[in-house]
Amino acid sequence: MILVIFICFTVAMLAAFVGSLAGLGGGVVLIPLLFLASGNIEGFEWVTPQTVVAMSLLVMFFTGISSALSFAKTKRIDYKAGGLFLIGSIPGSMCGAWFNQYVEANTFYIYFGTLIIIIAAILFYRQFKGIQPRKVDESERGSRQAKIGTEIYTYKINITPAIAIAFFVGMLSGFFGIGGGAIMVPVMLLIFGFPAHIATATSMFMIIFVSLFGSITHVALGNIEWAYVLFFIPGAWIGGKLGAFTNQKISSSLLELFLRILLIIMGIRMILQGIG
Repeated sequence: MILVIFICFTVAMLAAFVGSLAGLGGGVVLIPLLFLASGNIEGFEWVTPQTVVAMSLLVMFFTGISSALSFAKTKRIDYKAGGLFLIGSIPGSMCGAWFNQYVEANTFYIYFGTLIIIIAAILFYRQFKGIQPRKVDESERGSRQAKIGTEIYTYKINITPAIAIAFFVGMLSGFFGIGGGAIMVPVMLLIFGFPAHIATATSMFMIIFVSLFGSITHVALGNIEWAYVLFFIPGAWIGGKLGAFTNQKISSSLLELFLRILLIIMGIRMILQGIG
């Protein structure tokens, strides 16, 4: 039992550290590691697509609170925009969590492996090609402005596509147990012209509610393994703090490159495991 506790704590800490340092979202690390433990270490027989997604969402709820509190101090969260996106993402998250109960382990391996490879590709594109915010003229109807330092940024939210896209990203979050930030942030930049700092902060604010309602749905479905929850939360909190601290002290570009390659390797492994 001591080994199980240690592994739960360590996995949560590593996932939160990576999520905070590289902006990948802890779920894409936590879930593959738990599946790896379930196939090789005694004491992880409780790991299923349903329980692991539920645990990931619950951990992200606490990680999201910690991150959002930090962003709130810098006044970079667009609460109005975040609330608009949540109109779609909250029911999307609950629908995704509900659909998750019907997926079998091998099918989940294939779906999740494919998803994290796509996320890694998006992150590679952002790093090497760069994703610049869409240019929005301040004269456009419904445009919004944000001041970051001495710079003033203009962006615009179109209500219908915003809710529709947020619903889709919310479904991915509820179904797979990921935060959705790796997908939502590029969407905010490319489609709605958000400045990067506002997009990142607003996305973390959204994760609190998306993961909360996804977790509530999993609780109602009986997917939470309460005996292990307390082993994950402290690890996630410490890992998040360490990741944020490390991000401020060192250049993390090489580490981020390694982690993205690792995502691809884990994705391929999960696909092969599902097929085999």
